[in-house]
Amino acid sequence: MKTTHTTDISLQNSRVVIAGGTSGIGLAVAQAAARAGAEVTIASSDMRRVQDALELLPKGTRGETVDFTDETRVNAFFERVGAFDHLVYTAGESLFLQTLAELSIEEARKAFDVRYWGAVTTVKYAAPYLRTGGSITLTSGVASSRPLSTWVIPSSILGAMESLTRALAVELAPLRVNAVKPGVLRTNLWSNMTEDDRNGLYEVVGNKLPVQRVGEASEVANAYLYLMQQGYSTGQVIVVDGGHMLV
Repeated sequence: MKTTHTTDISLQNSRVVIAGGTSGIGLAVAQAAARAGAEVTIASSDMRRVQDALELLPKGTRGETVDFTDETRVNAFFERVGAFDHLVYTAGESLFLQTLAELSIEEARKAFDVRYWGAVTTVKYAAPYLRTGGSITLTSGVASSRPLSTWVIPSSILGAMESLTRALAVELAPLRVNAVKPGVLRTNLWSNMTEDDRNGLYEVVGNKLPVQRVGEASEVANAYLYLMQQGYSTGQVIVVDGGHMLV
């Protein structure tokens, strides 16, 4: 008789740093990593968000306020952290959706500063502290492949993150670098929309998906944990979208 072996994801004795781990996907990853036995450090540019997130995480979780676009502060942060095993980057404010004609170039640059250049800066200063067998997981989104008319900047950023993932996987080897590409989730990413518009988005998108609903951050968090533990994947973009890419 064939025996089937199942392995629960365990991060026992691992140290995980989550840049942007105070809400949405980042907080869900922090909670999941802590449940898997990891020692977790979260960081965000907003002190109040850090404090609020720590209330939702196990005792012993560390939290720091860090501006990920400031090289000096990012470097100092990782000096304080010291050696660790896994880096997750989910930092970024709510998406702003505008047509090209309406677009504020200044605001667009700010969005790139946090989501793209913040990731580059964070990885640059984190990499020397990552232990052998460690990993880096970045965050993209289905809009990189399926953009809408108002998604010029968000889609561009997400596409850049995927290219960055592949380039870093080559340059930083044998450290593993991957990305998670989520579909539409119920998170604060849409907080710049009214509640009615947000619920309308969830309903319209959910009804079109094969799974008939939008996702939850906790579901996507499992993909990040998989990439931390799975030692044979690098340069990959893992899609978790409820079938969005199919339809």
